[in-house]
Amino acid sequence: MRKNWADTVPPAAGSAVMATAVLSVGLHLLGVEWLSLVLLVVAVAVYVVLAAVFVRHLLAERDRWLYEIDTPPALTAVAATAVLGTRLSLLGHQPVSVALLCLSALLWPLLMSHVIRHWQSKLPGAAYLVCVATQAIVVLASTVAVADRQAWLMWPALAFFFAGLVLYAVVLCRFDFRQLAAGQGDHWIIAGAMAISALAGSKLVAAAAPDGPLRWATPAHDVLRTLTLIALGLAFAWYAVLVGCELRWPRPRYDVRRWATVFPLGMTAAAALSVSTAAAVPALWTCGKVLLWPALAVWAVVAAGAARRASP
Repeated sequence: MRKNWADTVPPAAGSAVMATAVLSVGLHLLGVEWLSLVLLVVAVAVYVVLAAVFVRHLLAERDRWLYEIDTPPALTAVAATAVLGTRLSLLGHQPVSVALLCLSALLWPLLMSHVIRHWQSKLPGAAYLVCVATQAIVVLASTVAVADRQAWLMWPALAFFFAGLVLYAVVLCRFDFRQLAAGQGDHWIIAGAMAISALAGSKLVAAAAPDGPLRWATPAHDVLRTLTLIALGLAFAWYAVLVGCELRWPRPRYDVRRWATVFPLGMTAAAALSVSTAAAVPALWTCGKVLLWPALAVWAVVAAGAARRASP
């Protein structure tokens, strides 16, 4: 019997939505709106398809669904929902963004508990999704809070921000560093998790500024700014290390986990652009502009590989 195409879709495919949506955010920040909207349409289409597959597995293949939610890639459901919601909020679709925020907040404890309970002694790069999913909620909550003038949302966002940093440290202590040489793409999340932490921090910093839209935690502004700059600096450092690893141990063949490489590339660029504005560091804007175009190029290469793999 011929296998249904939905049976071949792994949870890691959610990183395609994350990568595409964050590039859409980066292009929006740069003002390249037409291309940003094109990528947004692609991200929404892929998200709808993956959501349908997720529900199908839940209803028709419960054993498979229970197995998959125990694995770190399951958290792409949270991160993809939140990153997509952030882009829609920037576009002005606040009711949809609020709905996606609620959905990501409901999925977070369910999937996080399953994933953490099934951690191994040595963790793959995908394990950093515990940080990414957490910080993605911070980014969306902060964006919605500013757009709707809901300052109270910033306090749970702040709690999630620090939780994300702690989760990153926990995974780092148990990470299998051999993945830097042998990983098939998801090892890049070690950089992406720091990059999205910097983006989340920039949202908190901007809202806490004395002349900011909410001024919800002005006394903590300088502390948050310092933490954000440190997170971005670590993201840059990991970015450089990982590029070196790619040159030393080339991995040219397509793998669905390569979408987890595109996401950190785009997220580092978007984080640099956002931190530049929030922390008033103009040089970071140039860094973000420079980094965004290679991320787009890699997105095109990975998308072409995905298309070839999907073709009969």
